[in-house]
Amino acid sequence: MKKILITLALIMGIALSANAQFEQKKWYAGASLTGLNLSYNGLEKLRLGVQAQGGYFIKDQIMLLGQTSIELSDNDAVANHFKLGAGGRYYFQNNGVFLGANVQFLHANHNHNDVMPGFEVGYAFFINGLVTIEPAIYYQQSFQSHSDYSTVGLRIGFGIYK
Repeated sequence: MKKILITLALIMGIALSANAQFEQKKWYAGASLTGLNLSYNGLEKLRLGVQAQGGYFIKDQIMLLGQTSIELSDNDAVANHFKLGAGGRYYFQNNGVFLGANVQFLHANHNHNDVMPGFEVGYAFFINGLVTIEPAIYYQQSFQSHSDYSTVGLRIGFGIYK
């Protein structure tokens, strides 16, 4: 019982100290793996990617975000994808839960371009005062005549808040 109380106290302390990292004029840099066998769209069942992000808090708990990613596919009919996007995140006070929205430009198959809005729900778990582990569930919507590029998946990332 004592171990459980100590663990809960540590988690509460981390969650309460995380709020200080979501203040105006703070910077964010992050990298993540996407897919992880849990990404799915109509063209394929496996996609693995790498994403880089950078952000700036314009107000407390509100961050503007830029991102780029490369996604690799095991399907020969689908070429590798490149995405470039911008968006934002809102962090709930006193914990690391965030909601994000973005718009990404997708380039694939050397002739397929798409503008894809999306959203994510995630959690910034602070390892120390600056570094986080950030799992998130995301969805990207394709509005092309065939919606096979619409994707839902899991992202595991690391972030630095300074």
